[in-house]
Amino acid sequence: MEGDDGRAGGAGTSPALKLDDQLCFAVYSTAHALTKAYAPLLGRIGLTYPQYLAMLVLWEGDGITVKALGERLFLDSGTLTPLLKRLDAAGLIRRDRDRRDERQVRINLTAAGRALRDRAACVPAEIACAAGLPLDAIAALKDALVRLRTALQRG
Repeated sequence: MEGDDGRAGGAGTSPALKLDDQLCFAVYSTAHALTKAYAPLLGRIGLTYPQYLAMLVLWEGDGITVKALGERLFLDSGTLTPLLKRLDAAGLIRRDRDRRDERQVRINLTAAGRALRDRAACVPAEIACAAGLPLDAIAALKDALVRLRTALQRG
């Protein structure tokens, strides 16, 4: 059965089951829009969105292990390994066995990887501009999302 607006369900659909009332859909669709907004900015510097996230972590602290990077980004090794291979092939990182523990692989920025940081410096401001929100509203939204993620990970 269709409602007046052409959607299935009609007036009998509980508000708890309406797509537009779902927190998960608001987060999902916003994440999709945000990733889409990043694409042209990151394309100019030769990175995909997941590669950009990995580079952000490495710019914060070079020489971390693959395991630590995966934990920081909430990615498993099956997702992270191809991403790192592409960054390595692009000459932005090196993957080196840890001298103290050969089971561990450390990720080190190359000179090109370090230099890319300067080219990426404008990305956060351009995204803030695209969002059309004041910086304090963006910070509050980010803080709320981090609290939500933390609560969901605990539960």
